[in-house]
Amino acid sequence: MAKVLMYCTAVCPYCIHAENFLKKKGVLEIEKVRVDLQSELRVAMMEKTGRRTVPQIFINGDHIGGYDDLVALDLNGKLDALLIR
Repeated sequence: MAKVLMYCTAVCPYCIHAENFLKKKGVLEIEKVRVDLQSELRVAMMEKTGRRTVPQIFINGDHIGGYDDLVALDLNGKLDALLIR
């Protein structure tokens, strides 16, 4: 199974949706980086992604984007291949 890293906050509904979506796709473990607990982690996320919003999702080290990007990958039939690696 792929390694999934997600920058998130505790109360972000899109973060919760992304986690549930990934679990339904068979992802057993998601490494979460809580940017609401440490502001320097949000700065690091913004430097890596160029984005301010959460979630920001990485699969096997590749930046996927946010929840909408994740769903779009699935609708285009490309997500399953990323999750198998």
